[in-house]
Amino acid sequence: MYSTHIVVKETDLQILTDRPIDVKFVTERIRLYRWQIENYISKDRRFNTSLKPISVELGAPAVVKEMSKAAKIVNVGPMAAVAGAIAQAVGSDLLKEGYGEVIVENGGDIFLKVKETRSVGIYANKNNIFNNLSLKIRPSDTPLGICASSGRVGHSLSFGNADSVIVLAKNAGLADAAATATGNLVKSAQDFKKALAFIQSIKGIKGCVIILKNNLASRGKIEFSR
Repeated sequence: MYSTHIVVKETDLQILTDRPIDVKFVTERIRLYRWQIENYISKDRRFNTSLKPISVELGAPAVVKEMSKAAKIVNVGPMAAVAGAIAQAVGSDLLKEGYGEVIVENGGDIFLKVKETRSVGIYANKNNIFNNLSLKIRPSDTPLGICASSGRVGHSLSFGNADSVIVLAKNAGLADAAATATGNLVKSAQDFKKALAFIQSIKGIKGCVIILKNNLASRGKIEFSR
């Protein structure tokens, strides 16, 4: 696959496609989605800061509505869905342009549509024993969002202690928000059962993996490889 790296402010995308992309087109789409989000925030600061769902205007851009909808489903703030929502939007644009295989990675959050089985590596903190695991993703399960949240790695806000919470969903914005919401529940391994019950209750979620130190739990359609 052809690999392209595009950075627009805080949006840092690694894009894999079955043929070369039009970098100018994709960059313009990223700028559009960022402008739509930033412009909406300028009108309603809560969209950027709220840790709870908020309603948005009927005339809000589609990417803003997608973030709000995902946040409402899992009871987090809309910005918890931003990376997944942008990955989904850009990936969908490329599919509409006729690309057969598309993988868009945005800060560890992924949207993909593939024709061959692919492996998505897991990173669960330095020297974690599960870092040698990958998720096997079959074409029949795509398009798919694969998003991660951590209370110990990266700069994203989490109220939990999990090394990694990985959520698979048909919508990458929902996967992103759900990973945050699930990660918030995991303070210790004793919370795994509660967290997995929560994620299982959400319509549209395909699977979840939770890693905390030497403990791993999974639920749903998850297939590991090494």
